[in-house]
Amino acid sequence: QVQLVESGGGLVQAGGSLRLSCAASGSIFSGNAMGWYRQAPGKQRELVAVITSGGSTNYADSVKGRFTISRDNAKNTVYLQMNSLKPEDTAVYICALAGSDYDFKRGFGSWGQGTQVTVSS
Repeated sequence: QVQLVESGGGLVQAGGSLRLSCAASGSIFSGNAMGWYRQAPGKQRELVAVITSGGSTNYADSVKGRFTISRDNAKNTVYLQMNSLKPEDTAVYICALAGSDYDFKRGFGSWGQGTQVTVSS
């Protein structure tokens, strides 16, 4: 019932920046958590960042200080500002929505199609 529409992926050189956006529509309940996972070749999907409707955030250690997640509750849209990108950030970035940050971290929710982020050296 939930549709997640992503944009902003692309190719960038190391040290550059990208901004990802994800708009949710459909059956969306209050108190939801939105954010991003990523999956690189040969690796399992991992949490990148999550934000609740109340503004609480959590980041993977590997992106802390470089990435910033934010959301517009009225638009049900989440953003991921990615600065100082590294080649190891290369992955498919997947938008996700869950009823709580706890469910989000366990992978219980809705998922977007993903958008490719490639960081060249």
